[in-house]
Amino acid sequence: MPGWDWRRRQCEAERMDDPNLAESAHRQALRELARLNRWGLAVWHLWPKLSGLARRLGRSLRILDLATGGGDIPIALAKRAARRGWQWQVAGCDVSPTAIAYACEQAQKHQVAVEFFVCDVLRENWPGDWDVVMCSLFLHHLREERAVALMQRMGEAGRHLVLISDLERLPVHYGLVWLATRLLCRSPVVRADGPISVRAAYSISEVRRLAQAAWGSGFRLRRRPPARWLLVKG
Repeated sequence: MPGWDWRRRQCEAERMDDPNLAESAHRQALRELARLNRWGLAVWHLWPKLSGLARRLGRSLRILDLATGGGDIPIALAKRAARRGWQWQVAGCDVSPTAIAYACEQAQKHQVAVEFFVCDVLRENWPGDWDVVMCSLFLHHLREERAVALMQRMGEAGRHLVLISDLERLPVHYGLVWLATRLLCRSPVVRADGPISVRAAYSISEVRRLAQAAWGSGFRLRRRPPARWLLVKG
């Protein structure tokens, strides 16, 4: 059991956000975060909502992933869509040039046409016209007022759908993430940041309160194993 009061968020700086982080350490962390996203079933959680929307609209989707990091989630979604004959327009943005350079390399490696660009999503406009705006493992970085402001902007920019996924702050999830970062990862950055992220994460009731402040109603919030929640608007 972690020695902290899990009923309250405990926010501290993550190593990944250090502007002085060595590029080699940053790239290693991005590779291993992709592995953790696979373990955390990130794409599996998102796919039913996206594929359902594609069938309803009967056309290609335009999807923007905010704070995309190494881009593994939009790349995986684009690959899965292509296997079904859907040519989606998928893009990802991040404040880190290192992360975007890595994501572009991964898109080329996997032979998918995903566009990545540098953007501070909290301070800059998001170019483009999007059916879906989403983010994963980003909300826990933000104070409540910034989280609400981001969610409001996502609701305005996502014409048909908003998807937000993150960790849920619970002791059992702290233990799961601590163990996963030790078993699946060698990066000191990921091993440090994983547990920090759980301590900073929002609880289900806190997420519901944020969504009500941002949108009022018209959203759905569900737990998703092994340690996340998924918030859906649209």
